[in-house]
Amino acid sequence: MKSITPFSLTCSLVTAHISSASGTIVTGKLGDAVALTNNPIGPRYCATFPNTLESPLQGNMCGFSSTGSGVWVSTNFYDLPLEDGPLLYHIHDQPVPSDGNCTDTLAHLDPYIRGETPSCDATLPQTCQVGDLSGKHGTIDSDPYIASYMDDYISTLPGIGAFFGNRSVVIHYANKTRITCANFSLIDNNVTTVSEEGGESSTTGIIPSQISTLSTSTSSIQSSATPSLASSAGVSSRKLGNTLAFALLAFVARL
Repeated sequence: MKSITPFSLTCSLVTAHISSASGTIVTGKLGDAVALTNNPIGPRYCATFPNTLESPLQGNMCGFSSTGSGVWVSTNFYDLPLEDGPLLYHIHDQPVPSDGNCTDTLAHLDPYIRGETPSCDATLPQTCQVGDLSGKHGTIDSDPYIASYMDDYISTLPGIGAFFGNRSVVIHYANKTRITCANFSLIDNNVTTVSEEGGESSTTGIIPSQISTLSTSTSSIQSSATPSLASSAGVSSRKLGNTLAFALLAFVARL
C-alpha cells in the first residue's frame, strides 16, 4: 500500500522549499520556533554583568512569565561602548565558566538549528534563533539601554531546549566580538496558586515541594493550639452536669 503524506506536512515542506529557494525566509532545520504557553508562572531569572577593567559595561537582564505564555524580558545596560555599535546581545547555549571566558559560552541558543546566517528577520521572529534577542527585539543603540518586551520563544521551563535559566547572555560589538557575558540564576520563585474560591494567590519564595509541608505544619499548629467546637461543647456539657448534681445533693441534705 502506498503511504500518504499528511496534507499539513506537505504544505510545510512546500513552504520551506519555496522559502529556501527565494532566499527571503530561512527557518531552522527543525522548523519554526514554537510559541510556548506552558512556562512556569513566577520564577524569575536574572543575569548581572561584572564590572571589570577589561569591560566597564554594567547592568542586568531578567526574565519571568506572568501568564505561562511567553517570557517578559527587561534589560538595563549602561556604560556602553556605543562608538563600536550598534551592540548586539544574545542568550548563549552554555553558561560562563569560572574563569569568565565568554568564548566558552559557545553559540547562540538555537534549539531549532537555524544558524546565524542570514540575519534574523524581526517581522518573523519564529524563524530566528531562539536566543537572538537583539535580532528579534532591536539592537543596543543608547546609553543607558533600558527595554522591556515579551518574547514568545524562550522559556522558564527547565529541561527543554528553549529554557534560558541555566545559560548566559553575551553582549557583542557590531562586528560580533564579545564584550562581556553573565550567567542567569534564579532570583526568586513566586509560586502562583489558585484558591478554592477561584482567585489567585502568590506564595513568595516558596517552591512547590514546600507548600504541602507548610500546609501540614500549619494544620498541626492550629489543631494543637485551638480546640474544636465539638470538644469545647463537650467540656461545657460536663460542667453543667456536675453543677446540677451538686445542687441536687444539697437539696436532699436539707430534707
